[in-house]
Amino acid sequence: MRIGPFALPSPVVLAPMAGVTNVAFRTLCRQLEQELVGTVSGLYVCEMVTARALVERHPATMHMTTFAPEESPRSLQLYTVDPDTTYAAARMIAQEGLADHLDMNFGCPVPKVTRRGGGAALPYKRRLFGRIVAAAVRGTEGTSIPVTVKFRVGIDDAHLTHLDAGRIAEQEGAAAVALHARTAAQRYSGAADWSRITELKQHVTSIPVLGNGDIFDASDALTMMATTGCDGVVIGRGCLGRPWLFAELSAAFTGAPPPAPPTLGQVAAIMRRHGTLLAEHFGEDKGMRDMRKHIAWYLHGFPVGSDLRRALALVKTLDELDALLTGLDHSAPFPEAAGGPRGRQGSPAAVSLPEGWLTDPDDCTVPAGADVMHSGG
Repeated sequence: MRIGPFALPSPVVLAPMAGVTNVAFRTLCRQLEQELVGTVSGLYVCEMVTARALVERHPATMHMTTFAPEESPRSLQLYTVDPDTTYAAARMIAQEGLADHLDMNFGCPVPKVTRRGGGAALPYKRRLFGRIVAAAVRGTEGTSIPVTVKFRVGIDDAHLTHLDAGRIAEQEGAAAVALHARTAAQRYSGAADWSRITELKQHVTSIPVLGNGDIFDASDALTMMATTGCDGVVIGRGCLGRPWLFAELSAAFTGAPPPAPPTLGQVAAIMRRHGTLLAEHFGEDKGMRDMRKHIAWYLHGFPVGSDLRRALALVKTLDELDALLTGLDHSAPFPEAAGGPRGRQGSPAAVSLPEGWLTDPDDCTVPAGADVMHSGG
């Protein structure tokens, strides 16, 4: 799969996930892929940052854009609601060499985002959406930086936007589009409707179409591509606590022998590496606080006593993490229960929208204050 100038040996993209896909997690995923299958073949995207906060050089946001020296291509995702701010952020990225690939987030279903017209609510405003994509493409003119766009099926079943969004993104110069095959109303619940990916692929023909939703192992990715005709896959929650998933995907797509599932001892070693990388990025105190949520994902399905789980969920230092990890049964094989869905799921709910949002899809008014809640990153 090719995205702009980048030819990816395997058509796999790590989805930007807030609080997860920082430089520590991306480095770990890339290292494991290199070690297990001998290559780094996919695209690893930084967690989402806000265009306004980037332009304002907010310290927390600038720290979020950290890339490891060996990362290539460096991939950055923007949350944005305003064409002018989008252009300024894209131009800044291009002129200062902050990234090699720019992705745009129009898929976030979180109420505090949609109620201000951002995220998954925004593609309903077709003209505004088009102007924002065009602004990003214009901001990267004269460079090799491709702009890609990620969105959902729509606001809800009565307000589907994916076909319009795909057509508009294609017309405005996007290098690829990615569809999370759920509506905003579904959030992360229920099953992704892969038939929507098929529709989009048939509708958008000149650029790659990537599918996202309910890919939890390599066979899911192969099945999605075979059944929908999409050009690549975007991996989100499936890799939580399983950073070796990208090695399994690379093997599946390149024909390499699949790596053996890790034992609990091998998972413990990966957890220790992850903790070290987080401590290097954030400092030990914040790094260990960030590590706690990952520990629950790593141990999902494994036979671990409740007392040890609780102690690990409160870990404060790398030394404490080391000591607690020795209490695991390192010989325990990877259990069948550790596969399948993980991470947030929740339940469907009505989408919070600005008053009158659905009245005119061609209204180009920039949502008031939609980027303020993210100004720290």
